[in-house]
Amino acid sequence: MSTGPMKQMALDIGLAPVPTLANFVPAGNEAALEHLKLWTHNPLRSPVPTFLWGESGSGKTHLLRAVRESLREHGSRVGWINVDTLDPPEFDEHWDAVLLDDCHLYTATQQAAAFNWFVNAQNPAHGPARWVLAAANCPPADLRLREDLRTRLGWGHVFQLHALGETERRGVLRRAADDRGVFLSDEVMDFMLRRFSRDLSSLMLLLDQLDAYALRTQRAITIPLIKSMLEDE
Repeated sequence: MSTGPMKQMALDIGLAPVPTLANFVPAGNEAALEHLKLWTHNPLRSPVPTFLWGESGSGKTHLLRAVRESLREHGSRVGWINVDTLDPPEFDEHWDAVLLDDCHLYTATQQAAAFNWFVNAQNPAHGPARWVLAAANCPPADLRLREDLRTRLGWGHVFQLHALGETERRGVLRRAADDRGVFLSDEVMDFMLRRFSRDLSSLMLLLDQLDAYALRTQRAITIPLIKSMLEDE
């Protein structure tokens, strides 16, 4: 049974986890996670800007989306810009925080909006300062952005996020499988790491899906079982 590109794409989308701070696997990034948990619970507490940077797959967007959802759950309103925000709105004085993802990819229009939001968020004339949380693939000093925005992004707390290597991802997956009483052969592990998202949170959700499907069908987790689950999606 083969899995074509469309079916593969459907699985990747279907298994995309809802980003939360709880389902972020911190391994190596504990300090950044604890910092975000602290500020998310009270974004108006002397809000020094925070900047996250790291390579693709290190969890930057996961964390920003998780913070956005957590703030919304607490009744806060947030401004959000990422690479898809082609026409950012004006700064809203009712926002409690400003989140800026993918800063390294911003167009001139997005840079202008991000700078305006940053200045207004930190402007005492608009009431208590708002928290600014931003992320990019490199440290602020290396961003190819307009200088006034680039320097402001590096004002406060700066955390480098580290992506897990394949050996580490295997170890986390193996421990998670053992905790569930699930056996993952090296062949299955290779298939999971090769065919699906390398993001650890997505892989953990995939493991949950496979475990549930294996129990429902009374089969061991094998490559044919994974393909069978794909066909049933």
